[in-house]
Amino acid sequence: MLEVPEQRQNVHLVLGPTDMRKSIDGLCAQVKYFLEEDPVSDKLFVFCNRGRDKIKILQWSTSGFWLHYKRLETGRFKWPQPDDDQVSQIVGRRELNWLLDGLPLQQPAAHRQINFIYF
Repeated sequence: MLEVPEQRQNVHLVLGPTDMRKSIDGLCAQVKYFLEEDPVSDKLFVFCNRGRDKIKILQWSTSGFWLHYKRLETGRFKWPQPDDDQVSQIVGRRELNWLLDGLPLQQPAAHRQINFIYF
């Protein structure tokens, strides 16, 4: 499974279908021009195909890009549908793991995440 460092909280789900023939440069262009975000950042950008059985995750590392790819042999990802002109949805890494495990983003039975601050 994809290991996301603790400080990397912003995960951008690119809504709508993405052409999975695109590689790093094509996905970077989509991030830059459609999302108006910087692909060279600490954010993850997640793309899904029309059939919702393939996902690509674009991740910047200190010296280059990682492109993670997952193809389901059976089933489909519970990919959120866009609202009107919405092009992306920001989620946390917990929700990303739910998506990668085949679960929807809303998990009403899940415990709320708590962050403690110690003095």
